[in-house]
Amino acid sequence: MADRRGWWRIVPRALSEPPAAPWPWGVIHHGARLALLAASALTFQALFPVAPAPDFPVLERGMVADEDVIAEVDFDVLKSEQELAAEQAEAAASATPVFDVVPSAVDSLTHGVDRFFSQIDTISAAAPDEDARARAVAALLAEYRLEATPQILELLQSRNRRNAVRRAIDTAARQDLAQGYAASAELARANRPRLLLRDGADEVLVPLDSIRTGADFFEIVPAYLGRGADPSTATFARQVAVRFFQPSIRFSQIATENEQRRLRAAVPTTKGRVLAGERIIAAHEQVSADVVEKLAAYRARLDELDRLEGSGSWSRKTGRFLFDMLLLGILGVLLYFFRPAVYADLRHVLVITLLTLVLGSAAAIVASSGWPMVMIPIALPVLVIAALWDGRLALSYALIVSILLSTQAPFGGVSPLFTMVLAGAAAAMAVRVVLRRSQTWVFVSVIAGAYAVAGIVLTLLRGLPFSSALGAVGWGVANAAGSAVLAMALLPLFEAYTRITTDQTLLELGDLNRPLLKRLALEAPGTYVHSINVAHLAEAAARAISANTLLARIGAYYHDVGKVVKPQYFIENQPPGRNPHDRLKPATSATMVRNHVLEGVRLAEEAKLPDSVKAFIKEHHGTQLISFFYDQAREVDPDLQPDPRVFRYPGPTPRSRETALLMLADSVESATRVLSDPTPERIKEVVDQIVDGKLAQHQLDESPMTFGDLRRVREVLVTSLTNVYHQRIDYPNGVKADGPRGRDAAPGDAAVGAGAGSSGPGGPAGGPRRAAG
Repeated sequence: MADRRGWWRIVPRALSEPPAAPWPWGVIHHGARLALLAASALTFQALFPVAPAPDFPVLERGMVADEDVIAEVDFDVLKSEQELAAEQAEAAASATPVFDVVPSAVDSLTHGVDRFFSQIDTISAAAPDEDARARAVAALLAEYRLEATPQILELLQSRNRRNAVRRAIDTAARQDLAQGYAASAELARANRPRLLLRDGADEVLVPLDSIRTGADFFEIVPAYLGRGADPSTATFARQVAVRFFQPSIRFSQIATENEQRRLRAAVPTTKGRVLAGERIIAAHEQVSADVVEKLAAYRARLDELDRLEGSGSWSRKTGRFLFDMLLLGILGVLLYFFRPAVYADLRHVLVITLLTLVLGSAAAIVASSGWPMVMIPIALPVLVIAALWDGRLALSYALIVSILLSTQAPFGGVSPLFTMVLAGAAAAMAVRVVLRRSQTWVFVSVIAGAYAVAGIVLTLLRGLPFSSALGAVGWGVANAAGSAVLAMALLPLFEAYTRITTDQTLLELGDLNRPLLKRLALEAPGTYVHSINVAHLAEAAARAISANTLLARIGAYYHDVGKVVKPQYFIENQPPGRNPHDRLKPATSATMVRNHVLEGVRLAEEAKLPDSVKAFIKEHHGTQLISFFYDQAREVDPDLQPDPRVFRYPGPTPRSRETALLMLADSVESATRVLSDPTPERIKEVVDQIVDGKLAQHQLDESPMTFGDLRRVREVLVTSLTNVYHQRIDYPNGVKADGPRGRDAAPGDAAVGAGAGSSGPGGPAGGPRRAAG
């Protein structure tokens, strides 16, 4: 039994007494945590380099300056990455497209046309007859993707008509194409009112609409056929010109990109320059967005100059390291004194450290990317910590890391601190209202609401237009959604690593339709009902001493699942008059009874139940002696001393308040169930006998329950059982509502006196060799 003392007694003892382990291990134990603390502080210093300029004014947009801020050095006000990128894109879009004159286009076109008609001449000379000639010409036209209509085939039969088409295209190329024609697609790509036309070393700007396209050239070609040309000849000449057209003015991708690159480079990276002695902002003036940019540029310039001069940089870096380490150390001290179980488990400390470094890294990315500070995912680690441990620890964590981040150079000011504290507090307390992982939207709503309130309050405080709050609200909703979804996705991994079972997991395990509980209800219905009754008692007792009511209830559901392997050996599952223990030796019966603990552990491992739930299966009988069968074995052979290990549960004894409550609730539920006259006085007597029996058998020695807890547990158990087993009325025939169970009264009372419980040490409720339920 634990002895709770005030913190004013615990703290001096914790500081003065050496660790229980030998001193080298104590040094390693605490040294590992100090090393994690120092590594975290160093990481934050690397993520947020210290600004060497001391006492730099921290002013935010909407605030009023207390005094004049005068520049001590010249500095440039740089454009933001977004502004610079937008201006460079605009400059590149204004670049004049470059086109080159291509004199060789005329020769390329005429050469292609001459080769095409030469092939037709060859076919005409070599074909044995007119049909063979037509087929060969049609095949050639198909190769050049030209139409082979009867009119065109007839045209190509005539050498004179073929030559007329050839001469018309040749003349158009030499007289017109040389004047400059461009491809329509390339002109459309230029999309500028003017273009730069280059002809060797000569360059000239010409209007875009003055450049003729291939479509213009195709319409000119038929004019060179003469007035007597028929329509089919004109159509064929136009098709051949389209097929072999080569633009004599071509778009120069490389030259245009070089021009765009030159224009981008010409865009100034600064908005302006502030000279030494110039006033950045006057006293009693409101800070505008331009002033914020100037102050940021001024601080960066001072930082740069101080690095070059090296004045006080090491002292400030050391101070920054100690500052961060002390802030994080507050969290470590909180764990040491008020969450010793968390501090003692290195896995838990590692998870908290990892979450802190992830948050710091995300904040550094937000700062370097120029995103609004509302995008810092403070809710992510807070939600995980609240789910793994509790909201109080998560709230303390949120306050500490909010202060830590708000003191870093990129986030100086009241707004980041206020926003992160509000969002972190909302995340810490939102876990209490969520019962399922599917209710992640509740997290999102609560945290997003906190961001919205923070944005509105800061807008009103700074006297800014209300529209400026809309952006903060939008970013806050996106941050809340991403943080909540990511936290819920990662939570099972953290649960597995830390071996912690969250309330969300327990609630899912409490679904009575889960396979293991369903099997218990079908194969051992009496045990199932007993488990439900015990769960109600354990939950009520846990509530009375502020223990984990949910864990107590879920643990009670599963504590007897091992009975499904051989349910007929337990009284609550036996029909009247049939008891298989009557045919077994006492040692065999004891083995059957004690094995339900081992089988329960096996089934729990197969079902992948968490360790916190498996503890109820292992500890609900502790190391009690199965006294009924032990005494029976001694009666069978008085000269032979039975081995107590055969008649004792494997244990261990309860090591938590919840498992100790289950042991008590399990025993009193079984004992009071067989009482023929369950008056409040009789129930109180039974409860006292069982609790005193557990204490006498040292079954509660490792439990952290205090004697005050035990007193309240007795009262709750008596009250709850009295409400269940209230006085029954007598029916006219004289038979009570509890029916034939009256014959079990005497044996049941004997079992109570022995400290029996469910599957306990004997407790024969229906005659000899009958194992208690």
